[in-house]
Amino acid sequence: MKTIKLTAKTKKNVLTELLQRSPDQYGQYEGVVQGIIDNIKLRRDEGLFHYTREFDKCLINTDTIRVTKQEIKEAYAQTDAEFIAVMKRAAANITAFHQKQLRNSWFDTAADGSLLGQRITPIEISGVYVPGGKAAYPSSVLMNIIPAKVAGVCRVIMCTPPDREGRIDPGTLVAADIAGADEIYKAGGAQAIAAMAFGTESIPKTDKITGPGNIYVTLAKKACFGHVSIDSIAGPSEILILADETANPRYVAADLLSQTEHDELASAILVTTSETLARQVSEEIDSTVDQLSRAAIIRKSLARYGYILLAKDMEEAIETANEIASEHVEILTRAPFEIMPKIRNAGAIFLGEFSSEPLGDYYAGPNHILPTNGTARFFSPLNVDDFMKKTSIISYTKEALLKAHKDIELFAEKEGLTAHANSIKVRFEK
Repeated sequence: MKTIKLTAKTKKNVLTELLQRSPDQYGQYEGVVQGIIDNIKLRRDEGLFHYTREFDKCLINTDTIRVTKQEIKEAYAQTDAEFIAVMKRAAANITAFHQKQLRNSWFDTAADGSLLGQRITPIEISGVYVPGGKAAYPSSVLMNIIPAKVAGVCRVIMCTPPDREGRIDPGTLVAADIAGADEIYKAGGAQAIAAMAFGTESIPKTDKITGPGNIYVTLAKKACFGHVSIDSIAGPSEILILADETANPRYVAADLLSQTEHDELASAILVTTSETLARQVSEEIDSTVDQLSRAAIIRKSLARYGYILLAKDMEEAIETANEIASEHVEILTRAPFEIMPKIRNAGAIFLGEFSSEPLGDYYAGPNHILPTNGTARFFSPLNVDDFMKKTSIISYTKEALLKAHKDIELFAEKEGLTAHANSIKVRFEK
């Protein structure tokens, strides 16, 4: 990791480096992705089966693309019973947390008979993308499907790439069943996103697509936005730890390393006021990396996007954290709850030395689909509201409109929209 003393210049350089990881920087892939999307729109299932054969080396057809009840039953048999129990406990925590986000429709009436309100209803069909390839992520299955089900979405479909034999990771299938997926399809990559965005003979068009994926999946979601809603344009994973001299260097190092194993573009940043802690964490990381299963990925991630930033005081450290606006922020200081209100920009905040980031990834209940690449300045974690629509309700009586009609007519006339004004005037013609 690079150890840097914070100045206006070094801070700007770090932010510039981090933003290079944004999907917006990968325009060279956009043409390929658009070609896949256009092919799916034109050829539908035929195009989907073609890309599954080309990219996943798997022969899929109309009869085999959808996961059967028997395949789910077999997945349970192939999955460790203790792991199934853990997933069920995690699902219960995730459900309980998201149930607290539910909101009700409301209506407000006045003495003149006017009624205003907001009706809140779930979207009809939600699509979830689950990556395959390098690793399986049952936790992401739970985090994507459960909020949709809590919101009341009637039909949740899931797409995930098969292996060469047409199989899906058993843990992924079990997680999908626990979370309440209604349909699961063997389709991956940009082609699966296009299928859920526009529909094919086998896969229905959805109202929203959520879930992580590689650069092709991310760019496909970006290209399809507008035809379908999406959760976000997700970038690589990231963690920022805000620490003072009281932090345990072994804990800090372990938590930084927990994010760097995701991929080579992941970032891990320590912002501290303590040079001693900075040195100890650096030494701890160097002595730990080779013990981890994904050491090669971790070393590349740390070399490119691993930073130890030395701040002159906690005020500068906090302001730096707010400017970086990290996906995950851990506060490992003497009084973390005093600092927490000062952190304005973060996807999720973890307080104290026993609130390590993986607690949020797997188990505590808050969603782990979080804003990345500085978008925590204006985006929120995936939540129940993402699967709900808000419809305004307006009802005026003649008495209520009588009091307001001249104001409305004047407004419309000032904007040069005389037909707008006339639609009000005709109601008061003698």
